[in-house]
Amino acid sequence: MVTGMADLGRGKGAVAAGDSLTAQAAADILRDGGNAFDAALGAMCAATVAEPVLASFGGGGFLLARPADQAPRLFDFFAQTPKQGPSPDGRDFYPIVADFGAAQQEFHIGLGSMAVPGLPHGLFRVHGELGHMPLNRLTEPALSVARDGYDLTPFQEYLFSVVGPIYTATEEARAIFATPGPSGRLLAAGDRFRNPETAGFLDALVHEGPRLFYEGDVARRIVEDCLAGGGSLTAEDLAGYRTEVRAPLAIDFGGASVLTNAPPSSGGLLIAFALKLLEGAEGLRGAWGDQAHLTALARAMAVTDGARRDLSNGGGDGDLAGLLDTAAMNGFRKAFLDHPQVRRGTTHISVIDGAGNACALTLSNGEGAGYVVPGTGVMMNNMLGEEDINPQGFDRWPLDVRLGSMMAPTAVETAERLIVLGSGGSNRIRTAVLQVIVNLLAFGMTASEAVAAPRIHVERGYLDMEPGWPETPAVFDDFPDHRVWPERNLFFGGVHMAALETGGGEVIGAMAAAGDDRRAGCAIVLEG
Repeated sequence: MVTGMADLGRGKGAVAAGDSLTAQAAADILRDGGNAFDAALGAMCAATVAEPVLASFGGGGFLLARPADQAPRLFDFFAQTPKQGPSPDGRDFYPIVADFGAAQQEFHIGLGSMAVPGLPHGLFRVHGELGHMPLNRLTEPALSVARDGYDLTPFQEYLFSVVGPIYTATEEARAIFATPGPSGRLLAAGDRFRNPETAGFLDALVHEGPRLFYEGDVARRIVEDCLAGGGSLTAEDLAGYRTEVRAPLAIDFGGASVLTNAPPSSGGLLIAFALKLLEGAEGLRGAWGDQAHLTALARAMAVTDGARRDLSNGGGDGDLAGLLDTAAMNGFRKAFLDHPQVRRGTTHISVIDGAGNACALTLSNGEGAGYVVPGTGVMMNNMLGEEDINPQGFDRWPLDVRLGSMMAPTAVETAERLIVLGSGGSNRIRTAVLQVIVNLLAFGMTASEAVAAPRIHVERGYLDMEPGWPETPAVFDDFPDHRVWPERNLFFGGVHMAALETGGGEVIGAMAAAGDDRRAGCAIVLEG
């Protein structure tokens, strides 16, 4: 069954993702006998073509793996800063304005905005440790989509329209993302999108391995263009890239085990902090949406936001240290402060197979740098254009460090259920994932109900609220600065979730999936 919200059904796998082509790639691999990690990697490759604004081989991400018969682990293949700062002369780095309709935001792009990508390396590292099928089988859906193309959806048209100046910034970008001719316009809904050069690149990558990207022909072209055109990436930067593997951050909440992205990234830590604030709260003992629930949720978000700012500024975060293990917090604090955080455009993939292997994978390319590596169809990231990683100016980023992120691929396990989830949505990732976990564990919602339920977000004391909450006045007393949105919106994230009913620890195969329609989500449950 294929829907935005797939009903519970007994089967061999469940998938949720931000696009139907991405989800279908995972489903096809599961049908052919691949495990959850095979399916997630195949979907990741497909997403670079099906969701080009959000995912690219020029970007990176995080994969939370919960194998059925091994310890869980977190694969960090996010972006790395260069080993040296920018050249004082001739840097290709300039601002563009993204138009969200109700608001505008400035981003920086160009060769000088590019950090070292991690996605190609992560593909091979995860496949080498957990993959079952040959890699050339996992890339077949992506190759097919790139060569045959697909008709753009209204959601994709919207994404292109927001960051249009990036995707028409260079001749190579216009050749992919605009209609032909000197007066070509940005592609729109109904237009056919193809990227055959990405198919050629991906075919070569599978056969030559990650060396192609980090030391071979692709690396040489990136380095040559950076040297000639004002970028900062060097051969040493690319050749030195490695995927990092670490234990997930683990906490208990309401009798459930929660695994999420560990520091140096901030998203999982902040979700864990908010869950600990809410554990045992009176507001989680009544009905969903009542005054106590809504007020507790908003207050927990406000305290978490304050703790995030204290931590980012190196201030005193005693409440945070008290709620999580103090010894661990000392390490978390240092990791967080030493690794600047990126909060940019993202997409997410969740997969569970019938054997109980589970995977949550979140990807980002920033907004894209405007630079497409010639002959590859690959748009590079613009992570160095993130204001938060350059607090002393855009030419003062910390050297040779792995960037942190708000991305938070997460797994939740109870005696009855195994769930994997994550979200896109910049700073709203932490509140979107938090609310879905609370909906599942405190209020007993199904996957579809938990994802569809209205959300709120609190940041800098300002409350944003989707429509549909039963009662609101009391929370407005606490948050006089607020806005009630007229309809559900992608501002509040896009949580894509897969779930497996385990029946007290023994896998029995009943599955569910939910793709968040705020971000065009697609869910598939494969029936046995």
